[in-house]
Parts: sequence; structure tokens; C-alpha cells
Amino acid sequence: MADIFSKDKRFQIMQSNKRRGNKSTELKLIEIFKKNGVKGWRRRFKLFGSPDFVFPKERTAIFTDGCFWHGHDCRNTKPASNKEYWNKKIESNKDHDRKVTHALEEKKWKVVRLWECELRKGYLPQKLSFLLEEQCPDRE
Repeated sequence: MADIFSKDKRFQIMQSNKRRGNKSTELKLIEIFKKNGVKGWRRRFKLFGSPDFVFPKERTAIFTDGCFWHGHDCRNTKPASNKEYWNKKIESNKDHDRKVTHALEEKKWKVVRLWECELRKGYLPQKLSFLLEEQCPDRE
């Protein structure tokens, strides 16, 4: 289906959409944190790149990336229409992710990027197991 707006008008519409966060994914991760007794996380922590969760004591920034928006190939998430625009947009997001990760790592922060699909399973992703080890060393 062809777009009903001109290229300029579509650009203007997309520019007016402000980031509201990936609330359902973040809420899912909060649920997983609580279920596993993970403590010490903060949301809306002022840090470059605006991580979804920050563990200040551990100097860890966690980003929950949407599979479509950040180019994860976990399922058929390729756009069917306006491919050129979406491919450019996704590549731009991936480039931004790399820059943010690099900048935080330069400042000695650990950066963890979780995919939306990893949280659907409802358990703490393996990438975050270090949090349990640091917070509950006696835990098996």
C-alpha cells in the first residue's frame, strides 16, 4: 500500500513523534527483577544515552531494545513497505546504540543490551546473572 502522505509530510509526522519509552518491556523487566530479588536499580537516571535501568552501585546501564527498532533478527521483523526508509532508520538506531555503548564503556560503565524477545520468556536473561552473583553471592 502506498503512503498517503508526501515524503516531506511523512518526515514531519515522524519527527513530531516523541520517544515515550518501551513501557511494556520495561514493566516486564521490573517484574523479572522483583521475582528474582534484584535490587538497586533506578529508572530515569541521568546518564548519557538514557538507559532504561541503571544500577549506580554496580555502574551498570541496561537498555531494553525493541527487536524491530534496533534490528534484531529474531523473527520476521523486516518492514514490508517503505523498506528504504525503515532500513535507514534501523541502521541509524544501531549506529546510535554503538556510540552510546562506546561512550559509557569509556567511562567505565558496564552496558547490557537486552532484546525485547529475551524478556518475553519471563525469566532473568543470562546476560544479567552477574547481578544475582553480586547481590546474593550465596544464592545457587
